[in-house]
Amino acid sequence: MSDMLDVTAADLADGTMREVKIDGHDLLIARVGEAYFAADAHCPHLHANLTKGTLEGTVLTCPLHHSQFDITDGSCIRWTDWQGAAKSIAEFARHPRPLRVYETRVEAGRVWVGEQKQPPTA
Repeated sequence: MSDMLDVTAADLADGTMREVKIDGHDLLIARVGEAYFAADAHCPHLHANLTKGTLEGTVLTCPLHHSQFDITDGSCIRWTDWQGAAKSIAEFARHPRPLRVYETRVEAGRVWVGEQKQPPTA
């Protein structure tokens, strides 16, 4: 993937995100300060739409199970905020996994999305 988005710096305010489609993939584009980030738009846990979640700094929180990811590298900060047996069941059904994130660059005021970044190693 190496596609330019129809997104300019003026389209995304600091601390905001929006969903876009590139080559049939639903992606989330976020702006933190002057940096732009691209990630899968759906949580790797139960596929909730992450653009409905919250973005605090570079921490993206899923609206469904409150899993948290660092959008700079996709690392999983917290898998769910469930407690006890519910947490055990959620982790048994789906082990924690990183969010897929993609390279970005800004050229001539447009955001470009590139190849998938390598997932962080533990």
